[in-house]
Amino acid sequence: MQDIKDLDLKNLEREFLALGAKPYHARQVFSWLYKRGVWDFNYMSDIPQALRGKLADRFYILGFKLLKHLESRDGTRKILLGTKDNNSIESVLIPANSRVTGCLSSQVGCKYGCSFCASGMLGFKRNLTAGEIIEEVIYLKDNALENRLTHLVFMGTGEPMDNYENVIKAIRIINSSAGLNIGARRITISTNGIIPGIERLSSEGLQLELSVSLHAATDELRSSLMPVNKSYPLSELIQACKEYSLKTHRQVTFEYILIKGLNSSLRDAEGLFRLLKDFKLAKVNLIPSNHIPELEFEPASKNSVDIFKDYLVKSRINVTLRKERGEDINAACGQLRLNYAKN
Repeated sequence: MQDIKDLDLKNLEREFLALGAKPYHARQVFSWLYKRGVWDFNYMSDIPQALRGKLADRFYILGFKLLKHLESRDGTRKILLGTKDNNSIESVLIPANSRVTGCLSSQVGCKYGCSFCASGMLGFKRNLTAGEIIEEVIYLKDNALENRLTHLVFMGTGEPMDNYENVIKAIRIINSSAGLNIGARRITISTNGIIPGIERLSSEGLQLELSVSLHAATDELRSSLMPVNKSYPLSELIQACKEYSLKTHRQVTFEYILIKGLNSSLRDAEGLFRLLKDFKLAKVNLIPSNHIPELEFEPASKNSVDIFKDYLVKSRINVTLRKERGEDINAACGQLRLNYAKN
């Protein structure tokens, strides 16, 4: 059977024609799925009963099962979902003032081996399909207060640019006015710095937000933290980001995890300033490191974080400090899946 969520509206219309149905029935089903949140063909009351039977024989709507659901004191919710092939993925729901952000995984596991991240500790299994990515959104929306989901970030397990086709396919359905209708400017793709993916994204005609995991201001340190830097070194990565910004007129956000004794000194802040000082549409998002028992890294002290941030602010670098969320439920990507696999 085929996941019906893998089909955009145009391809769903083609499938309906092959079934001997009218294209407008495809539009009705699309509306039932993405506008009304109905996940059973039997409840799609304006679809002929015979066609509902054909659809049930040919397609499935939901393929995940909920393995675990944790809620933090701050309202952050983390869900662990089991796939049809007995793997698992994580998604996170983050409410904050007027926005509710869903954090999505794009792969089962990760192959890039960043030394500070739990996502790849169980190895890489496979890419998620477009339908599975959309199903993450469905689960998050269904678990949100009043089913309200305003923003999406591809910052969970996996590298979105390594699953480019499925990620973009899912985004187009999520963004479509006939689909989930979440604005492109409210969707962020985060990458570890895969330059060909950044270049492709700049030509998609989508007003997406781009976020780049940086975490160091020298090639030597970044390569030790993120092996991908050996293929796409900093000078080439920053240039690709500048070209993306020029082409799309969008700001690029650089994520920077602050790790005690490694990349959080004033000297590191000075290096980051030199790297970005002539990048007009750039923002730095500072992130205190999570404590993950399986890894050796510790968060930078509050004093170090303050000094680092103050230096960038005084140097006129656009900078924000991410508020820690869901710490009591280990909401950092990979942690819930890792703990579940141990038990």
